[in-house]
Amino acid sequence: MTSRQLHLNAFLMPNGHHEAAWRHPSTRPEQALTLQHYVDIARTAERGLLDSVFLADNVALSGAVRHSSHNAFEPLTLLSALAASTEHVGLIATASTTYNHPYSLARAFASLDHLSGGRAGWNIVTSAGRDEARNFGLADRPDHARRYERATEFVELATALWDSVDDGAIVTDRSAGIYADTDRIAPVEHEGEFYSVQGPLNVPRPVQGYPLLVQAGSSEDGKEYAARFAEAVFTAQQTLADGQAFYTDLKARLARYGRGPDELLVLPGISPVIGSTRAEARALEAELAELVVPAYGLAQLSAMLDVELTEADLDHRLPDVDHVTEGNRSRFELVTQLARREDLTVRELITRLAGGRGHRVLAGTPDEIADDLERWFTQGAADGFNVMPATLPGGLEVFVDTVVPELQRRGLFRTEYTGATLREHYGLARPAGRAARTAPRTTTLTEKEHAA
Repeated sequence: MTSRQLHLNAFLMPNGHHEAAWRHPSTRPEQALTLQHYVDIARTAERGLLDSVFLADNVALSGAVRHSSHNAFEPLTLLSALAASTEHVGLIATASTTYNHPYSLARAFASLDHLSGGRAGWNIVTSAGRDEARNFGLADRPDHARRYERATEFVELATALWDSVDDGAIVTDRSAGIYADTDRIAPVEHEGEFYSVQGPLNVPRPVQGYPLLVQAGSSEDGKEYAARFAEAVFTAQQTLADGQAFYTDLKARLARYGRGPDELLVLPGISPVIGSTRAEARALEAELAELVVPAYGLAQLSAMLDVELTEADLDHRLPDVDHVTEGNRSRFELVTQLARREDLTVRELITRLAGGRGHRVLAGTPDEIADDLERWFTQGAADGFNVMPATLPGGLEVFVDTVVPELQRRGLFRTEYTGATLREHYGLARPAGRAARTAPRTTTLTEKEHAA
């Protein structure tokens, strides 16, 4: 048994992560627009003692919606509802630094953190889609580097706003008639390249100090940004060697920002397809593959690569891609490397991507999946995993009922919640408030004697 334990996040989609999940008889797509659907899934994650659930977001309607279900709900709204239906599991939402404002977003996450008792997390994205830009009055998305410059100022301003009402500012002294200690409330008076904000925030400092800060970009800019700001990283690698290289690289960057390796957790995505036997798991994987609509896969792959692929390309190798995308660069590199490494046709590639969009698909028994997770966890490739069930709600139920107990049996996963907040689930410290950071350090007697 090891004292180090892994972390598990459940990445929620309406019907599951396989692009054809909505067509499979085990799912219920007609229920995916109801609150109860997500309540049931979140409660399953909590029953499995998972650290958190996560909702991704995209502020545009997918052009391929004809063939696939899509995320419909604004995630902070939905997670606020789930906060009332759960007690322990963390609640992580994607929100873009390109199409939001720091004041309103800092306020929304502070609100969720209070309403949930300290369970909020923010997945910071810079938004790579062209359709998203056009919904906000832009002809095209800002370039890759410019998006990260904006994101840097955005997060620095958001954390300043969370600190603007310091710990202990709300005193509620009824006898003196003093509700707040105004010496602990201060404007941020921010004047930057992208934003001008006076502050302070009109919500008290979050329960966790800051919501858990999550990031998912794996490009060079993304890794540097993660090393500076993120406390958990959702990532995608196809091989153990690639996972180890990413893990080592990212952890090594932390020292530049005065951070230790335990201050950031790496959670690669895995899409489990579970059967009582390997043959049963493979059969379910094949069932889902049969339901794939090639036109949808082509549209998805074209968007990933910034190239226009057609049905004429299906049974040929991937065309040469001679540009670097201004979109999601890490996924661009992963997909093109996968196609070259395994010499896949476009049809084979879209079938491979259908299960996890570049994340690993693990089809096998609970023991086999636990073996794989243990190998990545103990061999320096992961601190935990972003679990992306092929189908929902059933895929998560099977994972919780079969894989989680096996991980617990091996001493790799908790058997009860021992903390109340999301940061406590992940073993991460609460950021000190402004007054605590700026207070003069008390000199000990020993130090005084040494100085004398």
